[in-house]
Amino acid sequence: MCVQLVFSQVTETTEPLLVDLKKSKIITRFTPPKGYFWMKEQPGSFGEYLVNFPLHPPGFPVRDYRMVPVKTQDRHMALLKIDVGEKDLQQCADAWMRLYAEYLWSQKRFDEIGFEFTSGQFFAWKDYKNGIRTKESKKKVSFYDSGVVNESYTAFRDYLNIIFLYAGTISLDREAVPVTQNSDIKTGDFIIKPGSPGHSVIIMGIATNNAGRRLYLLAESFMPAQDIHILKNTAHPELSPWYELDVNAPKTVTAKYTFSPTSIKRFRALK
Repeated sequence: MCVQLVFSQVTETTEPLLVDLKKSKIITRFTPPKGYFWMKEQPGSFGEYLVNFPLHPPGFPVRDYRMVPVKTQDRHMALLKIDVGEKDLQQCADAWMRLYAEYLWSQKRFDEIGFEFTSGQFFAWKDYKNGIRTKESKKKVSFYDSGVVNESYTAFRDYLNIIFLYAGTISLDREAVPVTQNSDIKTGDFIIKPGSPGHSVIIMGIATNNAGRRLYLLAESFMPAQDIHILKNTAHPELSPWYELDVNAPKTVTAKYTFSPTSIKRFRALK
């Protein structure tokens, strides 16, 4: 059960928040509230990649990995235009890893793609493409050389499915560093609660005003594995879909999950 979190700095506006349903990217579909403007992202950065991510047309339901609409359809504003896969694997932390891996792939930074398993073992795309595979015995994972070299995107997706199977919120939390100041929160950071299960949501974009106050767009996947979607702000509909965040808040309430305590982190490779 989610408990409403009351913020002391809710933005007041007499004008409706704008959502241009004709636009196909996050940065063009969602207009910040009056007095706010999109923060500029560094060219070529993960943040720029996220704010320009394509969206499905309006009206798309959130679907699970079987392409079946999930039961709850009133907590999202838009769906990212990216597949879920055909297995129940790409859930919350996996959604962040998928987007970051796809970003590195788009940048041709192939040797930087790699993640830890919950067990602590590290598995890189460069090893998978050169033939290294996993096998599981008595709940322990080991590696072996299959002799099969494959650099295709299809192989890349197969590699990511292995990551999603053996990684999660515990490993992603361990591979990340805390964001300790509100002024340091960046697009691409995430709010996370490690556990089995835990949860995480992704900061997809930031708006600011001349006073330096900020608002954030959040996205998530969930269980079962489902479309990555931009969240409504159900606790503060006057701001929705924008959120206020505070690294020192005792809890942060999102549309489907309460993070207690608030833990905002950054993947250590993005420091």
